[in-house]
Amino acid sequence: MKILFIYPKYPETFWSFKHALKFIGKKATFPPLGLVTVAALLPKNWQKKLIDLNVEKLKDEDIKWADYVFTSAMIVQKESIKDIIKRCQKLNAKIVAGGPLFTSGHKEFEKGIDHFVLGEAETTLPSFLKDLERGHPQKIYLPAGFPDITKTPTPLWDLINPKHYASMNIQYSRGCPFNCEFCDITILNGRVPRTKNKEQILAELESLYQRGWKGGVFFVDDNFIGNKAKLKKEILPAIIQWMEEKKYPFLFNTEATINLADDDELMNLMIKAGFNSIFIGVETPNEESLIECAKFQNTNRNLLESIKKIQRRGFQVQGGFIVGFDNDTPSIFERQINFIQKSGIVTAMVGLLNALPKTRLYQRLKKNNRLLKVTSGNNTDCSINFIPKMKTKTLISGYQKILRKIYSPKNYYARVKTFLKNYQPAQRRTFHFQLSYLKAFLKSVWLLGIKEKERYYYWQLFFWSLFRRPELLPLAITFSIYGFHFRKISEKYSA
Repeated sequence: MKILFIYPKYPETFWSFKHALKFIGKKATFPPLGLVTVAALLPKNWQKKLIDLNVEKLKDEDIKWADYVFTSAMIVQKESIKDIIKRCQKLNAKIVAGGPLFTSGHKEFEKGIDHFVLGEAETTLPSFLKDLERGHPQKIYLPAGFPDITKTPTPLWDLINPKHYASMNIQYSRGCPFNCEFCDITILNGRVPRTKNKEQILAELESLYQRGWKGGVFFVDDNFIGNKAKLKKEILPAIIQWMEEKKYPFLFNTEATINLADDDELMNLMIKAGFNSIFIGVETPNEESLIECAKFQNTNRNLLESIKKIQRRGFQVQGGFIVGFDNDTPSIFERQINFIQKSGIVTAMVGLLNALPKTRLYQRLKKNNRLLKVTSGNNTDCSINFIPKMKTKTLISGYQKILRKIYSPKNYYARVKTFLKNYQPAQRRTFHFQLSYLKAFLKSVWLLGIKEKERYYYWQLFFWSLFRRPELLPLAITFSIYGFHFRKISEKYSA
């Protein structure tokens, strides 16, 4: 068999980092981990090729070469998927589709897709492969339960060119013990975290290392600390030992819940292992809205102090924020702005609440006749797919106000400085110089320090860091570059 994997394009959002990637000469943030993992589940003697539309163009010859096209997507990639389907249909190519977009909404694509392999591939792909071998593959393969991921193979990294990407990625666990109303993770991956063993994780790290990768590695887990006991006893000690032996080739980042602040031992182990950045769903400073969406892990605590504690321990905290809850009033916009500024969360991803398919929020709004349409999956494009309690016009204009305020040069650079004052980085690691770092610095001087209208703030941060926290100057430059991207996106959607 000849299998062509096609990964659809991401639209321009905060998460795309499109404008920041240009500084370091990269084309995309991460490679398509799901597809390279599925590739490793296929027979070894099959020929495989991968086209990531975020880094290269798809040619008709690629489609004609393949016996089957395999694709996977998230909701936000829907428009790109539609284009892929059209091209494949035109060339009579058979398509096999899976991933979150199709698992939660495959009916929308029944005319364009030949076979749906839904849920996690470890459960449904084997049945498809058996039927394919017999010559009678079915239209839909539905998952029956959640698979044991200790049997998941190391991703087939040979299919991608690492030079195109800013960071590599791996997965340790699936599932989350919490059950936030707006989140679809528990629907897709369950509430009981399933984890790989230490041998798998070390094998995946070794695989990246042997391919010459040095730099960022993102643990894509929905909640990395879902099983704290196993992390502390088995996984992190193994990673620490491996990283020491290899002289710290990687810097790790991941996603976790705010209760990380309650576990000093876990934070210390993560720092020793090489983690330096954590994305946390803060959502809102409004306690009533947190209770409304069942984000109970964020309630009954001082959110600001929890964030500061994690920062002081040596982590950069990236934060997710949401407006549009039923309990939000027009005062929420200023509250969000003030909270974000005080927190020093530089990478503050603020979005409008949307109801994802099959979530508890979706079901509640559907029952109350408040659903309007299927979500675009892009929570930064000022779209909302339900009737909010607040006037829609007030909600959208308030959201746009948040974007304008927090990503204005004055407030953004002030927030960077707030973070750098509080941040206590871990002990120095081995520095792996890359030419792209020098190019990024020089480009930042030209674009942000010379060409940009409000260049004063760039130089103010530059010299403040140079004389007050010189060891953090590279990080200050990195944040300046991030800010350029965030401003471009916020200007696009807040005009």
